[in-house]
Amino acid sequence: MAEMKNYIVQPQEGGSIQISEDVVASIAALAVREVEGVYGLSTTPTFDISSLLGKKNLRNGIQVVIDGESIEISCNLVVKLGEAVMTVAKNVQDSIVNEVFSMTGVRPAAVNINVCGIAIPKTGK
Repeated sequence: MAEMKNYIVQPQEGGSIQISEDVVASIAALAVREVEGVYGLSTTPTFDISSLLGKKNLRNGIQVVIDGESIEISCNLVVKLGEAVMTVAKNVQDSIVNEVFSMTGVRPAAVNINVCGIAIPKTGK
């Protein structure tokens, strides 16, 4: 059965603009990737190395709930080892709020960050 998606609806002259929760999740995922100290996102609220997401499906670690004009965003964050967890989480929260507002014109009512693990960054040779 098809999943029902919610939309941000903004009436305009001559029609309306609808922004799906998938678009909001993509915006949030891009905002997360820009924050220093982030290792990645996890599909589950508990850390399992196999649940880490690659760049192509990063938004799957973000959950968006749209209720009328209100947006609530949650993400399962994995922080790089040695980083200040609270600082990284707060920076992610701020980044998501700023990007979603900038791109949609709607400020999220809540951005919930679940730090579900830490990981050692890969060293490339």
